[in-house]
Amino acid sequence: MFALGRKTKKNNITSPELLAQVNPENTQLLKEFLDYLRSVDRSETTIDAYKSDIEIAFVWCLQNNGNKFFVNWTKRNIIAYQNWLLYENENSPARVRRLRSSLSSLSNFIENILDEDYPNFRNIIGKIEAPINTPVREKTVLSDEDVAGMLDKLVEMKRYDVACLTALAAYGGRRKAELCRFKVDDFSDERLVCGGSLWKSSPMRSKGRGRQGKVICCYTLAHKFRPYFDMWMKDRSEKGIKSEWLFPNASGSDHIGIPTVNSWMNILSRISGLDIYAHSFRHYFTTMLSNEGLPDNVIKEVVQWNDISMVGVYVDRNTEDTLDMYFGSDGIIRKDTKTLSDL
Repeated sequence: MFALGRKTKKNNITSPELLAQVNPENTQLLKEFLDYLRSVDRSETTIDAYKSDIEIAFVWCLQNNGNKFFVNWTKRNIIAYQNWLLYENENSPARVRRLRSSLSSLSNFIENILDEDYPNFRNIIGKIEAPINTPVREKTVLSDEDVAGMLDKLVEMKRYDVACLTALAAYGGRRKAELCRFKVDDFSDERLVCGGSLWKSSPMRSKGRGRQGKVICCYTLAHKFRPYFDMWMKDRSEKGIKSEWLFPNASGSDHIGIPTVNSWMNILSRISGLDIYAHSFRHYFTTMLSNEGLPDNVIKEVVQWNDISMVGVYVDRNTEDTLDMYFGSDGIIRKDTKTLSDL
């Protein structure tokens, strides 16, 4: 059996019936805050996250805090809410910190934008110490053998669609939403770059600020990914699947969504005996590039990060493993510089 350390407790305390009973002043305050976020071009995904977080707080207030207007919340109320999240709703410290952060952003909006209506209001969230952010999830670190074993099993099962997506995640390191958006033409010969070692996709929307997010071109290691792409394309042809999307939905008119990716990750968990989630492949890809000796600045460009420090965040290698790459019984080991075509 394997540990399901990444299982997340979902909040089910909000409902249309309960939200209808929330103090109308709180409902109006949330509406104005969300309108403000749209006015400064925050993405709808970000806005939805704020909405969900703050609705939890307001339903808690309805049931435990006299349905008090948020402007009048005291430090004691914040402590009571935080305590409820931790010990009654059993949220992780990281989740509690996230929910606190949403209330803090709402408080900043009141203090900075609604100051004419509430001149004496101050953001008090930061006055209350946040719970220590201790990790409650065990990170899955994938080996080459783990990835190869999953791919072999999927091919044996004739799940060429899942195998193709798994290989794309492992050898391109993309996020879930990006994995959904690839098109078949992104893997045409015309898209090969760097001497044929990489496929470079057409521009696609990625995670980022604003309604359009960040637009990037995604790179995939060609010779590692190609076998699974070819198998999936052959399977598609035999099944009569015709769609511009690499992973089309049932109708073929659009691409699959994140729920489908999540369900495919569950398949990987079952066949591997590991706790598999899409982001583990992003770590795997970054670590693989680093282990092969690619400089951090090259990895940054391949994964399309803005900040080179992100490489260190995603490389799953401890200090001893890193030193072992460069030091041995004979002293310093000289590593040959590799190019992407060597991978």
